[in-house]
Amino acid sequence: TGLTNRAGLNHELVEQLMALPEGRRAALFWVDLDRFKEVNDLLGHAVGDRLLRQIARRLGEITPENAIVARFGGDEFIVFCEVETRQEAERIASEVHAEIMRPVRIDGDRMEVRASLGIAVLPEDGDDADKLMQSADLALYHAKSNGRGQTCFFNESMSRDLIRRREIEAELRAAIQKDELSIFFQPIVDLATGKIRSFEALVRWFHPEKGELRPDEFIPVAEETGVIVTLGNWITAQAAKAAAQWPENVTIAVNLSPLQIHAPGAVLGIRNALREAGLPPHRLVLEITETVLLDESEATTFFIETLAADGVKFALDDFGTGYSSLGYINKFPFSKIKVDRSFVSGPGVGRKTQAIIHAVAEMGAQLDMEIVAEGLETIEQVQAVRDAGCTLGQGYYFSRAVPDYLAAMLLAQERD
Repeated sequence: TGLTNRAGLNHELVEQLMALPEGRRAALFWVDLDRFKEVNDLLGHAVGDRLLRQIARRLGEITPENAIVARFGGDEFIVFCEVETRQEAERIASEVHAEIMRPVRIDGDRMEVRASLGIAVLPEDGDDADKLMQSADLALYHAKSNGRGQTCFFNESMSRDLIRRREIEAELRAAIQKDELSIFFQPIVDLATGKIRSFEALVRWFHPEKGELRPDEFIPVAEETGVIVTLGNWITAQAAKAAAQWPENVTIAVNLSPLQIHAPGAVLGIRNALREAGLPPHRLVLEITETVLLDESEATTFFIETLAADGVKFALDDFGTGYSSLGYINKFPFSKIKVDRSFVSGPGVGRKTQAIIHAVAEMGAQLDMEIVAEGLETIEQVQAVRDAGCTLGQGYYFSRAVPDYLAAMLLAQERD
């Protein structure tokens, strides 16, 4: 790219920091191109390299004359320059965003790129190269976690969040070994008969010191750090063992993370869980969201098609929250569609959402798919989705998630 590389960056940063007059401010911008891997995968590394060179040239042209512009590796760039105010840093960040988003033409093809930016300001966010880099890196992490294409300034709460995430990661790894985790089961009910047709497996963590930790506190950390693969395999194994004790017409649904599907031996992990539990494949339903399918990778296709051939069922979860759900229904062998709770409860629910649910239910009937309405809390909601054509329902109206022994009791009560 013709820019300073990672090795030379630290040397140049130290030199500029030493030469900076006392009391002057500066900003370090950490720029990460969003979803750049897709460019390499779809168009090849040669096109990716040419795109990087164009981005590098643009950054050099729009940044101040004495700025450091470096390629940090892969699809990441560092910009360091003097600024008089935080507002000036914001202006530079906006210009960087605008320049990167300006369409690029390579061999006649028009490409658009977006970027996430993390910014650290000297002296408040760090007074040496290492601290500035660390602060900008944390800010970049928060920018990306907010949906990409965002700019984020560092603040001290990010350091506290990092410390907490690291604590949770270490403790979660230990918790899997120490049996601090439990699987709870939420019924999925036949709306015509009121009978339980399935349960969704949901993990709970009862920490010996912190008490019960919510899934939204530790599942994102597990996904960021890769612990989700171990955790997901454990959940599947435990859920399969519980389901093996239930009547043969009751299935178990388990959520899958993209990392689980792409992990080496993913198919073998599911097969082993079923074999060890003695659970027939057709009684396992793997719930996947559209984010799992976005990459349309060979690994994803192989995973779904191989296990579907074994008899495992698949459900498209959170239907209606993405952009391409209909395309995925056509491509993959889904047997269930779970309509997102936002169509059932909340401020936007009304005649239009009812019509959408009705259309999805009609499509499901034509394609031999069952439609599950999530988030049901009132009899009015149950009646509305049943009238719209949904066949199954899930939510607090029927039951919260319960431990395995209570799930077994609910099933026993139905038999009696």
